[in-house]
Amino acid sequence: MANKGNTKTALYPGSFDPITKGHIDIIKRALDIFDNLIIAVAANPAKDTLFSSSERVKLIRGALGDDERITVTHFTGLTSTFAQKSGVNAIIRGLRMVSDFEYEFQMALMNRKLVPEADTVFLMPSEQYTYLSSSLVKDISRYQGKIECFVPPNVAEALRKKFKSKKR
Repeated sequence: MANKGNTKTALYPGSFDPITKGHIDIIKRALDIFDNLIIAVAANPAKDTLFSSSERVKLIRGALGDDERITVTHFTGLTSTFAQKSGVNAIIRGLRMVSDFEYEFQMALMNRKLVPEADTVFLMPSEQYTYLSSSLVKDISRYQGKIECFVPPNVAEALRKKFKSKKR
């Protein structure tokens, strides 16, 4: 989804393992600013994820429904390379806490060097999601805790199935 005319397109990269209501909050905020959003699931073979990249793409699509402004895909390699190939104006990064800032700032400066045509835009989620992370959701789900307030229904179901099959 390359930019056409005055259309502004942003890239929201991440592992999304799984997508949470915090991610969805950032997506809604990004769509208030940009015309189109590419949600790109990072496929990092060095990272041990619960869901495959294709499963994560499917979960995101199921959580977001049909919005023609959103493209969901996956990629391998550098975010900057994918951003350049996609022709985006910005890279969206979520900041939950001050502790996120140092790492994200370093990545933003590196991406600025590698892909100067795409600025990094930091967005903060609603206060109710500042503590939320995919890792915490997986930990709660692993021990059959209630996760419905943290993730969309399709993701809660997928987590239950995933951990049920891992117990066998």
